[in-house]
Amino acid sequence: MARPSRQTLGLPSATSLRRLHGHSQLAPSPVSAFRKSGAVLLLAAAVALPCVVLYRAVVSNAPPPVQIDWDRRLWREWDPPSPPVLVPEPEEDGVLNPISADDPDCDYPQLGQLLQEASMDNKTVILTTLNAAWATPGSVIDLFIDSFRRGIGTSSLVKHLVIISFDGKAYKRCAEIHPYCFALVTDNVDFSQEKRFLTAGYLEMMWRRLDFLRLVLEKGYNFIFSDADIIWFRSPFPHFYPDGDFQIACDHYVGNATDLRNIANGGFNYVKSNNQSTEFYKFWYSSRLRYPGYHDQDVFNFIKHAPYVTDIGLTIKFLSTTYFGGICEPSGDFNEVCTMHANCCVGLQSKLHDLRIIMEDWRDYMSMPPSLKEFGAFSWRVPQNCSLSLLNQ
Repeated sequence: MARPSRQTLGLPSATSLRRLHGHSQLAPSPVSAFRKSGAVLLLAAAVALPCVVLYRAVVSNAPPPVQIDWDRRLWREWDPPSPPVLVPEPEEDGVLNPISADDPDCDYPQLGQLLQEASMDNKTVILTTLNAAWATPGSVIDLFIDSFRRGIGTSSLVKHLVIISFDGKAYKRCAEIHPYCFALVTDNVDFSQEKRFLTAGYLEMMWRRLDFLRLVLEKGYNFIFSDADIIWFRSPFPHFYPDGDFQIACDHYVGNATDLRNIANGGFNYVKSNNQSTEFYKFWYSSRLRYPGYHDQDVFNFIKHAPYVTDIGLTIKFLSTTYFGGICEPSGDFNEVCTMHANCCVGLQSKLHDLRIIMEDWRDYMSMPPSLKEFGAFSWRVPQNCSLSLLNQ
């Protein structure tokens, strides 16, 4: 949409300003004062009205908010329903030659050095994972890194990012665009292709990731884990809780950081390295055997009710969608949002489409003058290709 050209508005003279404030030599008559007050109000309206009309036109194309029946997603009992049926994976040609060991108890000596180089002063790193499907030029990883450069106070954070690659192609691409890359390759398993939600390959990749995060904690490093389909707009650190061992984003936030009815999303979390968090990750990983066919996020939403979590002394905090939003529940405040996640979205192309729209919305917001940013007349144009209907099935 073509933007109207800016027009220069004439400013009142010093004499006029003095008269408006009652400092003229001759006191104005009541009729004169009324007329001048009316002129001031008309001038203010002339300035504000075009701005409001312009940005109403921008946001009028945004889809109406989607009402989600979240009660159907709330698990109030620890035992879940029957596990879903796994979607079979198509056979893939070729076997990837691993470039790092596959022993789950391996210390990965090169990992310690990499974490040390990338960490902040308080031994905190930012982690994401990548496979070849998300690593092609112009795909998810490029949008992810670009968001750090375009965000407010985030450009310095990218130097603390470690990209965990699931296959050789992803590792090669990572090495081309980023200094801190680690190969986490599994013998005789090809993670390079797109893994559709809840397929056997998808579940194996998610649990592999979770066990690796446990290893990072055991090495003494705190971490922010962020899925690569998350756009970063601001530093999240001001919105983390000082007393939380394990802090996690939500698909749905009920308004209280300690309420277990919050529906967690495993794609973004901040975890402190201590005995409680390490023990919890072991418990979480072992729980996959009790709940076969579920991915790590669903299993977390089950085990958060377990008495054992209380027994080990883990403090869980849920992060508000005001700051850590997503397509499931977008942040409503551009002036506060830190991250936006392409969650509630199945399929790489659908994610890419809506992630690009999110980046365009952010660029439009950043181009606004500060006075209009405070006005808050801006909203997301997503979801478009992503769908929230899956939540109500």
